Amino acid sequence: MSKVGYEGQVYEVLDDESVLQCLHRNRVAIPSSCGSGICQSCLMRVTEGKVPESSQKGLKKSLKKRGYFLACICRPEGDLEVALAGDEIVHRIAVRVVDKHKMNDQILRLRLECLESFEHKAGQFINLHRSDGLSRSYSIADSLPDNILELHVEYLSGGKMSTWIHNELQVVDLLEIDGPHGDCYYSANDQKQNLLLIGTGSGLAPLVGILHDALSQGHQGNIHLFHGVLDFSRLYMVDELSQLADTHDNVFYTRCISGDVVPDGCYAGFANSAALEQYSSLAGWRLFLCGHPDMVKDTRKKAFLAGASLQEIYSDPFEFSR
Repeated sequence: MSKVGYEGQVYEVLDDESVLQCLHRNRVAIPSSCGSGICQSCLMRVTEGKVPESSQKGLKKSLKKRGYFLACICRPEGDLEVALAGDEIVHRIAVRVVDKHKMNDQILRLRLECLESFEHKAGQFINLHRSDGLSRSYSIADSLPDNILELHVEYLSGGKMSTWIHNELQVVDLLEIDGPHGDCYYSANDQKQNLLLIGTGSGLAPLVGILHDALSQGHQGNIHLFHGVLDFSRLYMVDELSQLADTHDNVFYTRCISGDVVPDGCYAGFANSAALEQYSSLAGWRLFLCGHPDMVKDTRKKAFLAGASLQEIYSDPFEFSR
């Protein structure tokens, strides 16, 4: 059984347990969010021992050489001494809350003013940090004037960050962010290519940003957005998206309800099922998948079998951290 040393204490790592899980089990506060090696908020550095190469997935070569690794996907093969990444590695900037608005009972629109220049693209994600060290990852729904970011925060029962944002966070409060991260954003390298956007729940957020960016850059190919939820009350931005579809000949919008009650005008079933049923051949398409990790994984596989190139499938799936 491996051991992990951190700040003068030594902890035993249970079978198939990650460094992050071990430290959290022992009530050691380590920043984390996605739990799957994507957001990099749990970046640490090994000071003694050797970490598996798999725990350095996605890191720059310079960071790998200096012993940095992702604690959430590091399952040690021997004893380790570890430390948190320093501020010189993860640069954070201050943001101010300028707007909170309920979009439905579950989804809150949160707008943040960046207090310094922040280069990013809609569809990428940031890590949002609370003053006590708690952090979570949120996709950028839209880039607004005056360095304003828009996030869609879904309320999760028992969710530490989402509950706090919905119930306690106030306009003018200050937070910190790092990023941007991810490659799930629009680029105008082929403006005649058809785009397929599939999202569940608040996974709509990055897709809205991608849709707006594509239209603002004059995309000519068809753009079809499928948004899936359990029941009709969980849909949001319906009027805006319907209007975009009405005013742009190349934009299509399908609402999908997987619950028992399906109103007229909605597809009965899952969003990815609706998309793959309508488009049986996806050769030449560009896909953006956002939402539940199981949906993303399943759709990626089925889209590939339907002819889509893996290089043309973009996604940032997240584990739901409470």
